[in-house]
This record gives sequence, C-alpha cells and structure tokens, in this order.
Amino acid sequence: MWKKFVNDYLRFTRKDRIGILVLLVLIFIVVLLPAIWPAKKLSQPSPQEIEKIKALAARLNKTDTVYVNRGANTPAAYTTTKDYPAEKAISFYFDPNTLNDAGWKRLGIRDRTVSTIRHYISKGGRFKKPEDIGKVYGLMGNDYERLLPFVQIKGAVQQEKNDSPNKKLAYVTERKNLYPPPHAPSSKMIDINKADTIAWIALPGIGSKLAARIISFREKLGGFYAIQQVSETYGLPDSTFVLIKPLLQCDPAAVQQLNINTADANTLKQHPYIRWNLANAIVQYRNQHSQFTSVEDLQRVAIVTAEIFEKIKPYLKIQ
Repeated sequence: MWKKFVNDYLRFTRKDRIGILVLLVLIFIVVLLPAIWPAKKLSQPSPQEIEKIKALAARLNKTDTVYVNRGANTPAAYTTTKDYPAEKAISFYFDPNTLNDAGWKRLGIRDRTVSTIRHYISKGGRFKKPEDIGKVYGLMGNDYERLLPFVQIKGAVQQEKNDSPNKKLAYVTERKNLYPPPHAPSSKMIDINKADTIAWIALPGIGSKLAARIISFREKLGGFYAIQQVSETYGLPDSTFVLIKPLLQCDPAAVQQLNINTADANTLKQHPYIRWNLANAIVQYRNQHSQFTSVEDLQRVAIVTAEIFEKIKPYLKIQ
C-alpha cells in the first residue's frame, strides 16, 4: 500500500525534476536580487530648494479672491477674471475728477481701468455726480457698489445732501436690471402647431438645433394634440421643457389624421407612434376583416393596447 502511495505521489520523472530545479533557481534569484542590485535612493532636496518652495507657497497664499463679476456697464454675455491683492484694495473718500493713478490703485482698481479713467479725464471728461463712475468701461460691478458711497465730487456735495438716503441704493438696483440674465423667459405665448423656428428660439433654453428638432418631430407626427408631446422631442432636457411649458399653447384642430381604411403599411409606418409592426398589423387585420367601421375598432387588433390606442387615436380617422 505504501509503495503504491510513494510511486503515485513521491516519485518524480525527469521533467518533474528539471521543473523543480528551475523553480528553485528562480526563487533563489528573487531572494538575492535586492542584495545584488540595491534600489536607488531618492535624493533629498537641498536647503536652498526647500526655501524656494516655501517662498513660492507664501506668494500663492497671498493671492486673493478671483473676481468674476460683470462690469457696471458691461453686457451680460461678457465676464472677466482678475486677481487682486486684498491688502491693497482699501476704501476712502475721494473725488474721481482729481484722484491720481496711485489713488485709484489703492482703491483696488486694475491698471487698465485706471488708464481708461485717466484718458477720459485728459480728454476733458468730468464726473458730475457719484453715479457717473458706473459709466467707466471695465469697472467691475462689485467695485462700483463698494466705491459709490465714498465718492465726493466737489460742487456736487450739496446736491448729494439733498438726495434721499436710498437714492444710491436705488441707482445700483436700477443698473443691475439694465442687463437681464441670458435667456430670460419671454411672456409671449406660442402655439406649438404654428410656431416657426424663430418663435421657438425666442424661448429660454431653445437653440436653433432644438427648434429644428421640435418642428421636424411635429411634421412627422402631423401636429401636436397636447403640450406634453413637445417633451418627447429628442435631445430636449426635462428642465428646459418645464421652463418653457407655461409659454406653450396648443390648438388640436391643426392635427393631420390618417385614414386607416385607405392608408397602406408604408404610409402608416412613417408615423412616429405607429412604425412598421403596428402598421403591418393594421393592414393585415383590415384585409382579413374588411374595413374598419370606426376608429375604436382598431382596439381589436391584437398588438394594440389601451395605451397605444389612446396615443395614436387623435391621428386616425374613418372615411
């Protein structure tokens, strides 16, 4: 018994002995490899390099807030970005007609805007009232609101005293309303069965591509019988449909209908709600049971469910 066990499990052929020998050699090489070929040590940065890194980090930490605000007289579609050191942007009472370039920079105004102001004054321009600083091209909206209370124009002090306390605030609010946000909803209603591309593009969130898709879908259907059908347009986001839905109205009388007693399968399958399987089933049923006496007879077709029937019913007729 034990001899059979030895012969079956402990006896090795010549190939087995060679394989074991090769495996032992490989294990030996892997174990001794780190000692034969030591890993390269990473060099430590020098003290000078460490100081440079610390100095760079300190400069980065001093970079202040990035302003991404619209200028007081900048169109809504235009924005700009710029880094401003907060420790240099201070507010103090000033006369924009006499303030020098260094003073404008102390107020946190960028060099390009300072040059614009200097050019305006050198050409004979004058700020007649505090609100006029909002006309400076390139002046950021947040800077306008921050500096307006500190503007003191010589010769306009008395008029400023006579102004109501909320006048400046009202002016700031008025300027904010000069440029409505992009794609502001229009109050004009459109008929989804009559609106052309221009009318669709006028709606918020609708571009030329979406407008073309909506009209193409409408033509394939033969018109919309419900506003909700617009949401089925390929590529139209749900959020956009919710936004434009209050501006839509529908006249179901404009829907074009197909005569299910005369239309062939090729004509029926062109409709987005019918397609080939249903079109072929309708024609086959008609050939076997004669013509339909009413649109409701279509429910006798095996593949026409109640949901499908309600969906396609407005597009079918009997003549």
